[in-house]
Amino acid sequence: MHKIKQIMTVVDPTTDTQPALKRAAWLAKNVGAELELFICYYNEYLSGDRLFDSPSLEKARQEIISGHKHNLEKLAAPLRESGLKVKTAAVWDHPLHEGIVRHAAAIGADMVFKDTHHHSAVTRALLTNTDWNLIRTCATPLWLVKPRDIPEKPTFLAAIDPLNEHDKPAALDDEILMLSKKLAEASGGEVRAFHSYDPRIAVATATANAYIPVSLPFDEIEKQMREQHEKRFTEVIEFHEIEKDKAHLVAGLTHEELPDLSDELNAAVVIMGAVSRNRWKRLFIGATAERTLENLPCDLLIVKPDWFQIPAEISDERAA
Repeated sequence: MHKIKQIMTVVDPTTDTQPALKRAAWLAKNVGAELELFICYYNEYLSGDRLFDSPSLEKARQEIISGHKHNLEKLAAPLRESGLKVKTAAVWDHPLHEGIVRHAAAIGADMVFKDTHHHSAVTRALLTNTDWNLIRTCATPLWLVKPRDIPEKPTFLAAIDPLNEHDKPAALDDEILMLSKKLAEASGGEVRAFHSYDPRIAVATATANAYIPVSLPFDEIEKQMREQHEKRFTEVIEFHEIEKDKAHLVAGLTHEELPDLSDELNAAVVIMGAVSRNRWKRLFIGATAERTLENLPCDLLIVKPDWFQIPAEISDERAA
């Protein structure tokens, strides 16, 4: 796991409350990183186009961006006085998630922070919210911040998938655990590991394969499944030197069990992976992270494998 040197935080220009900025500054101080405050803004009424753009529209856009830059400098001043190295950037770009992803790639950010809030079921179904799109497309580790204070000794709950049931490469589990340990060491916190499995899958598979009406030993099937998951889970946590009493193997669905355990442990951050290989797998795998995000009482840090690249349509296009 490389050193965290450059942290980018997305500032919401519509509010004075900035949980992501507070969290990003906390981490930057703990790891000795440089912090960049970033605003991405767009207004369709001032956008113009190749046929209808005008010097007056361009001037209006520049004035708005200059105003945002000025506000960022005011936010940066007390952070600089506290000893942090802080830069600011405001850009005209859209949609918001693409502007964030583009800028993170451009500055070589090691981590991106952004506030997150509850989204309606309709919005989730339509895949229109910025958080969901960032989970899907941001190659940089993405820290989604809930509006709550972080504990003095934070617990980092690493959600891993040692059997790669959601098509996540094994190396991603290593990345999640190494990052969790780095954050815990920097902040005086602790790491706990989590893995869930759904015993209904084994029972359903056995039922589907039963071509004759026989009595299936469902209890035995579930036991074998747990032993299989426990064996691999134990191998991973022992390799990363996670104590047994800080490892949680749970029967159930991730988006149900992980929020419950996070609440029980008063976890500060859940770290989990997300992979996007193609459109349909992207929807399936991302849905687990998104449904988990909606129910988590704490922050969520999304990690991609090192081979992941932002979609070409984002890296190659920029707003007018």
